[in-house]
Amino acid sequence: MRRGLLDMKRRGLKVHSPHLTFATIDHGVTTADRRVGTSDIVVNLLKVLREETAASAIRLFDLEQSGQGIVHVIGPEQRLSLPGSLTVCGDRHTCTQGGIGALAFGIGATELTHVLATQTLVQRLPKTMRVTFNGKARPGVTPKDLILYLIGAIGTAGGTGYAVEYAGDSIRGIGVEGRLTICNLSIESEPRWASSRPMR
Repeated sequence: MRRGLLDMKRRGLKVHSPHLTFATIDHGVTTADRRVGTSDIVVNLLKVLREETAASAIRLFDLEQSGQGIVHVIGPEQRLSLPGSLTVCGDRHTCTQGGIGALAFGIGATELTHVLATQTLVQRLPKTMRVTFNGKARPGVTPKDLILYLIGAIGTAGGTGYAVEYAGDSIRGIGVEGRLTICNLSIESEPRWASSRPMR
């Protein structure tokens, strides 16, 4: 986000839809109490992110604020990502949010700048893969086991270029946390998008 906002500033562009854009401070900070001063690099990153989000009227989930956390977790937690919505972020695990029925995927810095400036994104239509898990899981078998089994079967590049949809009795029987886990770990097989069918 920081890089995209700085690129926008350098090019004299404005954020197209700040009310649809959110930022958080996550992977670059420690989990220790009073996390602000973790390193000089992080302190500078935080300073720039705070300044640029404020200048662009983007909501920032800052350290020690309610709702702050890992970007692909707070989307569903804070109801920023909803079933049927399209969510993109500069984090490959954004596909986690497919667990609530959103179409969600990670993008690169250039794409991020484009989204900030236009609220659009040019995409090629992906191939589709529907993975159906039927039957009742044995005791001790978790959603993580399901996705690891799939990755073992198709390989770590088996999902490349696909939008993956998870379906079947086993998926319908899994709660939201399990669905988020399956979609989060889907990226380890390199799909473009991942989603579970809405609960019925």
